[in-house]
Amino acid sequence: MPRPSKKPFGQDGKALDGVRILDFTHVQSGPTCTQLLAWFGADVIKVERPGVGDITRGQLVDVKGADSLYFTMLNHNKRSITIDSKHPQGKRVLDELIKSCDVLVENFAPGALDRMGLTWEHIHKLNPRMIVASVKGFGPGPYEDCKVYENVAQCTGGAASTTGFRDGPPLVTGAQIGDSGTGLHLALGIVAALYQRNRTGRGQKVLAAMQDGVLNLARVKLRDQQRLQHGPLTEYSQYGEGVPFGDATPRAGNDSGGGQPGWILKCKGWEEDPNAYIYFITQAPVWGAICDLIGEPTWKTDPEYATPKARLPKLKAIFARIEEWTMTKTKFEVMNLCNEVDIPVGPILSMKEIAEDESLRKTGTVVEVDHPVRGKYLTVGNPIKLSDSISEVKRSPLLGEHTDEILTKVLGLDKKTVAEIKASGALSAPEKADKAA
Repeated sequence: MPRPSKKPFGQDGKALDGVRILDFTHVQSGPTCTQLLAWFGADVIKVERPGVGDITRGQLVDVKGADSLYFTMLNHNKRSITIDSKHPQGKRVLDELIKSCDVLVENFAPGALDRMGLTWEHIHKLNPRMIVASVKGFGPGPYEDCKVYENVAQCTGGAASTTGFRDGPPLVTGAQIGDSGTGLHLALGIVAALYQRNRTGRGQKVLAAMQDGVLNLARVKLRDQQRLQHGPLTEYSQYGEGVPFGDATPRAGNDSGGGQPGWILKCKGWEEDPNAYIYFITQAPVWGAICDLIGEPTWKTDPEYATPKARLPKLKAIFARIEEWTMTKTKFEVMNLCNEVDIPVGPILSMKEIAEDESLRKTGTVVEVDHPVRGKYLTVGNPIKLSDSISEVKRSPLLGEHTDEILTKVLGLDKKTVAEIKASGALSAPEKADKAA
């Protein structure tokens, strides 16, 4: 094992220095994964179609002539090369890249990589150490050939059926747990495969199915499904209201996912501000502090309120009383007062408030990046902080920006060979035929 570095923490390279990723991903799930690896220091080479690139470059465009925020916020710290994978010379370049990379990441539709000629057998013949990582909608089974998008994953992974109020339809969440959530799962799988390769010397397949990723994030609802077989879920509001349970985990509104009752309550200014709310948890150990804070000291000893079991049938009324108090204060005032006595609460922060939060900028959770076409924009930074691997967020690449650099410095091709490949049309969009006058 290497001796401990004597360099100061944060100044001895990044966690994934020396790892090279061949990035065939597009839209969100795959790019989330490869961007995270790039933040940790991996050299991510993004392969894009000549003249077109990742489809999200042109989706939801807000600045004319510039790549969309959808693209720029998912492709930091990467290099872009354009290759026509159907062109013989394009296939030649891809084969050379496979030999030069450690991991190939893709989130194409099922079977697309094989149709490109990049089968597992072909890849491993070229590079037995190559790890091939994929995001798919479903794992092996009756639906494995189906395309899946964010909200489909939320529905098939069990999240939507348990989200919303019980008298309303299923709901999807604003958090991208299907796309970005699965990308995060895949990144961990890749790092684990790289670690195993140090021992075995060979690559392997890594699969992260979106249905599986969503279910992993919704595991407490699968927990509740099993508990339901042994009786009602007493921490759910409907229990206190005397509403019978069905045979599946119900939608629980704003109930806490744990054993402590919680709800979203109005705060001062809620009439004009749609986000003037706070999540309030009536945690048993601080029940006395809650009673004192809202002006109900007798509840601490009243047998109708003193124990969690006694409070369960009255939760709706209890939260209504707490809300009378929260409505007299801003959400931040409520948070400060509750924090002083260890009552767990959380203000509903709007994206505007998050974007303007100086503490998030200091920690690198929110980052301002300068782009040569669109100018300055905000993006998220690395959500995982390592003390000895300092992350920096570099702008996303322009389409094909690093083509020459990759051909010469990564693949080591000479100028004559590069010129031949470029002249063949393998790296550029086909010219459109002139229209007849």
